Amino acid sequence: MATKAGERKLQILQVIAEMLETPQGEKVTTAALAARLEVSEAALYRHYASKAQMYEGLIEFIENSVFSVINQIEQDEENGLKQAELIVTSLLRFAQKNRGLTRVLIGDALVHENPRLQVRINQLLERIEASLKQALRISSTQGGLPAEHDFGAHANTLVAYVLGRWHLFVKSGFKTEPLTQLPQQWAILRT
Repeated sequence: MATKAGERKLQILQVIAEMLETPQGEKVTTAALAARLEVSEAALYRHYASKAQMYEGLIEFIENSVFSVINQIEQDEENGLKQAELIVTSLLRFAQKNRGLTRVLIGDALVHENPRLQVRINQLLERIEASLKQALRISSTQGGLPAEHDFGAHANTLVAYVLGRWHLFVKSGFKTEPLTQLPQQWAILRT
């Protein structure tokens, strides 16, 4: 039975993500991807014009996943500081559940790929930082943080923390879990 084009595209992305889950971090080549899917390299290019487009598909999946959760948090949680905590927690949980995609988020899987992919990840991180900054501003209006608080620096610190936890996770061969010590560290990060 022939696979529908949309299903094959999704299958290609899933296999790339699986290949990125190997702790040794080998480079994903179209030849290795085609072999894993048991198709020709030409068959891959019927669905994606380039390997960069395949990675863009992964980044789009990450964006949709991350921001659907962030939007839900913003909608359901009124407390700004709690919003920030839940956003950080959700980002760490996403990494823990999606090891291969974490390699994309830290840029590890994008080395030697099209530079526009890293630009796209940087934009994703900027959007996350903006969401955190807004949550911290809300906290200030609720008396959780002082009005003169540096929301930009605080949000940037939270993003740097998340990136650091993602990085440790990948570089440890997925042994140092991102959520380890979060309650203790959040007590420091929240102020």
